[in-house]
Amino acid sequence: MDYRLDDIDRRIIYELMRDARNTSAPTIADAVGVSPGTIRNRIAQLEEHEIVRGYSAAVDFERAEGHLTNLYVCNAPVSERKSLAHEAGVIPGVVNVRELMTGRRNLHIVAVGADTEALRRITRALSKLGIEIEDETLVEAETSYAYGPFGPDDDRPASEATDFISLAGDANVVDVTVQADAPIVDRTLEEAVRDGVLDDDSLVIAIERDDQVLTPHGTTEIRRDDIVTVLSRKGKTDRVLDAFVAEEAAANG
Repeated sequence: MDYRLDDIDRRIIYELMRDARNTSAPTIADAVGVSPGTIRNRIAQLEEHEIVRGYSAAVDFERAEGHLTNLYVCNAPVSERKSLAHEAGVIPGVVNVRELMTGRRNLHIVAVGADTEALRRITRALSKLGIEIEDETLVEAETSYAYGPFGPDDDRPASEATDFISLAGDANVVDVTVQADAPIVDRTLEEAVRDGVLDDDSLVIAIERDDQVLTPHGTTEIRRDDIVTVLSRKGKTDRVLDAFVAEEAAANG
């Protein structure tokens, strides 16, 4: 990294993630205690170093025109993952591509179609690229949140949940930052399920630790400050989050 974030940069990122459209430089400046000019200069630097890579609108396509949103969980050869992700992104209807640093399930692709036939067309296009689709499901709703650790202390939610996706049926996917005193800290995933800390209907599908994304196994130990992606098959989000937040915060949440 050739650019190191300071507290002002972190707060700017937090505010932009929270509501980029309605957050002005003077508003951020008032909150941080610096001049609007400083905020504008910092934003320009963050953009120049591609830390802030763009601004996008959160669109409910079902409300817009009754369109369907589909999540594809895919496998791509590690050596070709980046190029395949780029090629997938230009398929009409694809609106989001996430690359994961794992051997399998390393591409998550979100696409929108007017109907199931449109989604089948996208499925065929992905397959023609050589992308193996391991699983797919309709997305019911998606909500993004600002990254809590970059925000003011009194604004940080107890759960530190940073991203939440509701899937068709009751299932959902949530990203959560593991708190220091959480019940699951220093337990392996097998131990967490055995001890009743983690619901056996929940599946940890990715762990971000430092600058790496780990593929979870039963023997993987959860550590404080891990960012964990969890699939809850029955949608019991509160029960899932209880494992990763401090017991006091869970009791007050």
